[in-house]
Amino acid sequence: MDIHKNSLVYGAYTVFNVMVAKEVNDLVQEPYMDEPFHIPQAQAYCRGLYVLSVVLKKVFLFKCTLPVLRMNNLLLNLMLPPLISHCLALYRSDRPPRSLLQPTIESIAISAFPIAWFFSFLYYTELGSVFFVLATILAAGRGAHGWASLMGAISCTFRQTNIVWLAYAAAFGILQDMRRKRIRSQLSKDSSEPILYDPMALDASLSDIPKVLFSIPGILPWLVKVVWPYVVPVVGFASFIFWNGGIVLGRGQVKSRP
Repeated sequence: MDIHKNSLVYGAYTVFNVMVAKEVNDLVQEPYMDEPFHIPQAQAYCRGLYVLSVVLKKVFLFKCTLPVLRMNNLLLNLMLPPLISHCLALYRSDRPPRSLLQPTIESIAISAFPIAWFFSFLYYTELGSVFFVLATILAAGRGAHGWASLMGAISCTFRQTNIVWLAYAAAFGILQDMRRKRIRSQLSKDSSEPILYDPMALDASLSDIPKVLFSIPGILPWLVKVVWPYVVPVVGFASFIFWNGGIVLGRGQVKSRP
């Protein structure tokens, strides 16, 4: 059986990362940089990266040792190439790799971007934030808005400011759905299905603005159906801001101290 060259590169990337992780754990046996803040909280709280730690502990009976906690980000990093491959295929309207074990070379190179790659061997929230934001965009772009809403909500537990990326993913997903809707209408020549009037930018003129505005009411029922899954995390985020007194976790408690 022939082994795809991308699988070989991905395998080499995986082995190399595991070797680096082992070396880091051998040399840095105490919490490093911001890890003294994150690691103790992993024992007591379940939010963001800590949720993954609890899952690994409960499901796989892993202990919350420093190397095991750091392994959270290593696993996320190894899942980035397949995820990025599918995101690139979506943006370029290409076919994604046939197997998750055959990510593109480009996606592997992007996953090795120094800023993200460095945190693959420490117990930080960066990798989880990036991973779930990309998963949100991918799901939204494919029209799986329920999953996009869930992934976006999870991403906000890593970084509260990811609510902005959730809004981007929602807008991107809606535009992708409109594009597919227009293509289906053109192929089937079905004029009964309401679509947004959306002329090509090169052919558009000021006279098209009223046509665009008049076409909006017809798609409102469809638009509400697409948008509603995103309302839940947005309302949850707004509730968090109100309860917390700000976007930074614990801001209200800090301000209330004498």
